[in-house]
Amino acid sequence: MTTKFSSKTFITLFLALIVSFYFLGVYWSFEPDQLDIRAEVTRDAAAEGVSPVVGYTTTTALIRVTETLLNKQGGYLSNDALPPSVFLDNIPAWELGALEMSRDMALVMRQEFSRSQSQSVENKHLKVAQPQYNIDHKSWAMPSAESEYNKAINELYAYRKALSDVNSQTAQFYARSDNLRDWIQEVNKRLGSYSQRLSASVGREQLNTDLAGDSEAQQSTYTQASVVLKTSWWKIDDEFYEARGACWALLHFLRAVEIDFNDVLEKKNAKVSVQQIIRELEASQESIWSPMILNGDGFGLLANHSLVMANYISRANAALIDLNDLLSQG
Repeated sequence: MTTKFSSKTFITLFLALIVSFYFLGVYWSFEPDQLDIRAEVTRDAAAEGVSPVVGYTTTTALIRVTETLLNKQGGYLSNDALPPSVFLDNIPAWELGALEMSRDMALVMRQEFSRSQSQSVENKHLKVAQPQYNIDHKSWAMPSAESEYNKAINELYAYRKALSDVNSQTAQFYARSDNLRDWIQEVNKRLGSYSQRLSASVGREQLNTDLAGDSEAQQSTYTQASVVLKTSWWKIDDEFYEARGACWALLHFLRAVEIDFNDVLEKKNAKVSVQQIIRELEASQESIWSPMILNGDGFGLLANHSLVMANYISRANAALIDLNDLLSQG
């Protein structure tokens, strides 16, 4: 017996498929909740039967942020080649922001936190884990981004286990003010970039200050004395969500740093500065009630979500600069 499908049936099935993809895309576009890093550390340490040592919390934070990228609802979407995720751009942009902050943390852990001095040997686990973060985040095969990030997670677990082993000295984490300053400087550059890109949602003429402060400074090619910077209308939401993802990851790293570098921060009377930065970043994660990212102009009728996000990031960045100054004092 042969079943015949009418054109009406095909149209109905097609529309049902489109609607299903739409709602699935909406569901996958919800950002993950914030993590309780202290609770995550307590649970993991109890499961492993160890006491958290210096560096355990920061390593756990990097592990959990990376695992969230891979295991949140919808999984990792940046390299998907099939609908509905291939049509999504907000969450892939969010993933890129969180990934960029994770790349910075992995690099500093490999080069600074785990080494006592410039001539010391790199930790074998971090030496393998850190490059895995640098794969193209859109790579979907041979190898896929997910497989490389999972390799990094496994190496981070091995590093954390070695840290906790009191009978072994193959892994160390040095909570020193100079190490912390190195990471803060990386974060300053990242946040400064996000602040500028978000501010460019409203076109403004900007003077060229690239060589300011040094009369002998030179650059490779000539650039105009002023330039108008404006983000494409199609990219405004991508810039917003990338910055939001970066702030989400940084928020967790700072909560971990507050624990691992507690003695350093208390000695410099800088703990309250970290807590204030965390508050600014928490504000950047408030719920978005608008169905789309608005791009109002100046003091007009509509809000400009990019400028609001840029304000929180700029305040956090300024506080980080002050924190860096505090840590540099004797």
